[in-house]
Amino acid sequence: MAAMTIRHTLAGASLCLSALLAGAPAQAQSDPAANYPDKPIRLVVPFAAGGGNDIFARVVGAKASDILGQQLYIENRPAAGGRVAAEFVMRQPADGYTLFVGASGVMSIASAIYPTLPYHPTKNFVPLAMIASFPLILTAPVESPVKTVADLVAYGKAHPEKSNFAHTSPAFQIPAEILKLSSGMPATGVPVKSSAEMVQCVMQEVCTFTFTDGPPAIPQIKDKRMRALAVTGAERSPELPDTPSMAEAGFPDVNVKIWAGVFAPAGTPPAIVKKLEGALQAAISDAEVSAKLRAMAVNPGRISAAEFRKIIDSDILSYVDVVKKANLTFE
Repeated sequence: MAAMTIRHTLAGASLCLSALLAGAPAQAQSDPAANYPDKPIRLVVPFAAGGGNDIFARVVGAKASDILGQQLYIENRPAAGGRVAAEFVMRQPADGYTLFVGASGVMSIASAIYPTLPYHPTKNFVPLAMIASFPLILTAPVESPVKTVADLVAYGKAHPEKSNFAHTSPAFQIPAEILKLSSGMPATGVPVKSSAEMVQCVMQEVCTFTFTDGPPAIPQIKDKRMRALAVTGAERSPELPDTPSMAEAGFPDVNVKIWAGVFAPAGTPPAIVKKLEGALQAAISDAEVSAKLRAMAVNPGRISAAEFRKIIDSDILSYVDVVKKANLTFE
């Protein structure tokens, strides 16, 4: 009897083990994040290489690649202020292998100013992480007689046929339009493909001024190849302590601050979203990455995805109000 009991016990254990082993592959298949990522991940940047969003994506993407164990590679798709790239990513499979590096101009601002925009930043996308938030820098050619915001306004009024500004998306156009309305200064917009091109337009004295982000501008400003006139908002930038804020310069309404972040197409499995959010947050919080971001006059976006979503929805309402008050129209 004892021998028979042992044989039955062993047989039962063998059946249980077989059942567990048979169920393991099925369980792995039902969990989309179990083996994710098992191939490189595409980061679509909606602007040309060398601009702020491109640089952010490369800095954060390199660290996130180490964390995830797969390369995050950059694909630049500049067109229509980034909106074409946003639509492209929106239509990609929601499997975590195509992500979007969205700036506030392409996402929240575009949602506020284009009534027929075919996408929405928190309905057609899942916000994963804010990379950085930052003021814009009002710049002018270093050889220009324009040394202050007051000089710029006076120059624009005296030379309306020469007064122009570079912009790559509504995020950079809106502060210029607000300055024009606040000061009465005329200026014509010159659309380009990236903030790096905006900086070049000013440095080559093709453009009178531009509102740009820090990454392509800070090195040129510190090398005295371009002049910083002011930073948007009420406070000075720690990276440009000698540059006044727009409020100090007499134009408190020019208070545009923008951000850049990473998004996945809506419908991406929650388990993959959680893994991506964790990896991106860890990359942004890394001491070396944070130092590189701060050196570009931006604040690392150390907030949760839920907080990021709230900021986006709040920004949309805020920009709708700005556009109405400034009587701006965009096509």
